[in-house]
Amino acid sequence: MEKSYDVVIVGGAVIGSSIAWHLKGVLGFTGSVAVIEADPSYAKASSALSAASIRQQFSTPENIRMSQYGLEFIRAAAEDERIGADTGFTEHGYLLLTGETGREIMEANHEIQLSCGADIALLPPEELGERFPWLNTEGIALGALGLSGEGWLDAYALMQGLRRGAKICGADYIAGRVAALDMAENRVQGAVLESGERIGCGILVNAAGAAAARIARMAGIDLPVEPRKRCVFVFDCRTPLNGPAPVPLTVEPGGVYFRPEGQYYICGVSPDEQDDRAAEDFDVDYSLWEEVIWPNLAARVPAFEAIKMVNAWAGHYAYNVIDQNAIIGPHEKIGNFLFANGFSGHGLQQAPAVGRGIAEWILYGGWRSLDLSVFSFSRIAQGRKIIERNVI
Repeated sequence: MEKSYDVVIVGGAVIGSSIAWHLKGVLGFTGSVAVIEADPSYAKASSALSAASIRQQFSTPENIRMSQYGLEFIRAAAEDERIGADTGFTEHGYLLLTGETGREIMEANHEIQLSCGADIALLPPEELGERFPWLNTEGIALGALGLSGEGWLDAYALMQGLRRGAKICGADYIAGRVAALDMAENRVQGAVLESGERIGCGILVNAAGAAAARIARMAGIDLPVEPRKRCVFVFDCRTPLNGPAPVPLTVEPGGVYFRPEGQYYICGVSPDEQDDRAAEDFDVDYSLWEEVIWPNLAARVPAFEAIKMVNAWAGHYAYNVIDQNAIIGPHEKIGNFLFANGFSGHGLQQAPAVGRGIAEWILYGGWRSLDLSVFSFSRIAQGRKIIERNVI
């Protein structure tokens, strides 16, 4: 049997579901929409395995504006009964720490953030010590603290809420793995599933996360996105981190981050560049905990000298190897093939904005409320990088 839809979205996690929701639930698209998801359990989806945070502390204005839209969306998500997603948004901020060598970059980033209306404060070591007496400020020149609009949430609740809302508004969800794309005259005519079922399309959106390059190759497109493994560790600390301000998501100068999670804490770090390679497995690299994370945590937070790891998991970044920024919008030659790929760890917080942007492109043929043209695929072919200096 064959079905046909006006829009087919490959990938039904938070990005794909946000696109479907914005098309059907926000903009009132009257055409037909299908979302194809290879794993409806979402057991290994990046959305479900992420550290689930949102920040405005970027150096690229477009990244800041996407997070600002995401913030508004997350705050309002529980109010829309079609989504009904109580994400438990905890607005305790990000705290990025730097030594003297990073002062100039942090100050330059701060100017950009303020120009975009972000509520970020630069704090010297003495003020950091007053707010966060549990913090060892030795070697710290500055800390950038989000006073509002930053924190963490229940990623799975947001993803399922978007999916639920999209289905209520008429989007079909199809369980299956895309095996091939039917191409003719520089257009995608349809997607063929491993089951043999063919699903015709007017527009195809690649929202396949870490598998995005596989889908792009079916259209003859070389997409520089690959899965990069990231490990998250859960630990217990018997000594509470008390102080006049709540504990933010804290990133020490070496890149190790931690934040509260209920009665515990979660933490992680990106591998060194020379060790960071494409990975298909979900095996936890416990050497990161022993050799990198725990020593740095203990040095920065004395209370963390005596902690116990209680759990760990691994997920995948959909990593853009060119510049670690998203690739969004249509292909230059295959006009009905749209990208929503390569978010490199920012996908959850940028999902609402990407959903809005792609939906508007489909309806209006261009960017409207959010101009995401800087993230076009053309920059890849032209060798234009977006240098984001706040990659975590």
